[in-house]
Amino acid sequence: MERQSNLVTPVLIAGCVIIMVSFAVRASFGVFQIPIADEFGWARAEFSLAIAFQNLAWGIGQPIFGALAERLTDRKAIIIGALIYAIGLVLSSNAVSPIAHQTYAWLVGFGIAGTGFGVILAVVGRAASDENRSMSLAIATAAGSAGQVFGAPVAEFLLGIMPWQSVFLVFAGAILASLMMLPMMRAPTSASRLELEETIGQVITRAFRDPTYTFIFLGFFSCGYQLAFITAHFPAMITEMCGPILPGGALHSLGVTTTSALGAVAISLIGLANIAGTLLAGWAGKRYSKKYLLAGIYTARTVVAALFIAFPITPATVVMFSIAMGSLWLATVPLTSGLVAHIYGLRYMGTLYGIVFFSHQLGSFLGVWLGGRLYDVYGSYTAVWWVGVGIGAFSAIIHLPIREDRRAPLASAS
Repeated sequence: MERQSNLVTPVLIAGCVIIMVSFAVRASFGVFQIPIADEFGWARAEFSLAIAFQNLAWGIGQPIFGALAERLTDRKAIIIGALIYAIGLVLSSNAVSPIAHQTYAWLVGFGIAGTGFGVILAVVGRAASDENRSMSLAIATAAGSAGQVFGAPVAEFLLGIMPWQSVFLVFAGAILASLMMLPMMRAPTSASRLELEETIGQVITRAFRDPTYTFIFLGFFSCGYQLAFITAHFPAMITEMCGPILPGGALHSLGVTTTSALGAVAISLIGLANIAGTLLAGWAGKRYSKKYLLAGIYTARTVVAALFIAFPITPATVVMFSIAMGSLWLATVPLTSGLVAHIYGLRYMGTLYGIVFFSHQLGSFLGVWLGGRLYDVYGSYTAVWWVGVGIGAFSAIIHLPIREDRRAPLASAS
């Protein structure tokens, strides 16, 4: 099967739908923080640790599912991921102890890995032409943001009419329903003859010996820290720290009358703004240096986060922060995945990007867990927020020494 020259292809459409549903569910877990903690009388760190384990499992599972896709086919890897995802949600709906939630979170995390960026972006990247690859990766990434737009509000709505356990079951059904798109997920193996002659072990060894790969790996850490912390804790943070929503104001007139509702809306605004931001990143990645674009995005994130926490938190600043951070939210993903594909080739892109994504998820684990832990110790999220500001500045710097030239396969060098 040859790569198609059109930007919009069946592979891209199917990939967008699957990743949209997967990320809609994933982005909603922060909404469950307070209901689950209140029902069982748990400390905030208990459910936070479950979400943290979920993110860690996602990171561990990403290179595994990347390798499975390259060995068993992409579609089989996606099916396995969706089944694990659904099983994890069903078991979580029956969990009544912190340990049970934290255990089943591993299944949910592995399921996200099988239906998320690592597998989907690799398929989309191989199916796209060289000219359209950067934008195709951006569109697929933006689909994840589209899921985030409606994931948290849908969860908030469903929690108003049914218990959280039933919401988990509804989400499990949605994950399985997304598999109807699989017949469209057919992509060629786009690789040169020399790339095909390399084993996966040789490719990984070549990447690990390259300082550029290390810089990409380290730089992606803060992205995971910031995104996972905000997704998991921002709704609760807004509920407890934000000033009142005044009657007669713009938010009140739109039906947002409580800080709890504002938390869900904030996650949606982040996702909505990120659709534009990610597409812009895909457009820019085709024309400008990806490493400088990444450094710029991390710098902007650092400034936005520092300004938000330095001033009083009000409904207006929440909206402004959500739009500003949202425009930078997943803009790093098409640039980072595109950088890996450009430098090391498409043959094992899923595995190589999956390993880089593990760094992202290590950051996610730390952001979610540390958020709950420091909240229980200090009664606020301020300290963990400033840690994220510092890590963001580090990521901006670490991208600067990256070399963007294509690396030759070992076969050609011998």
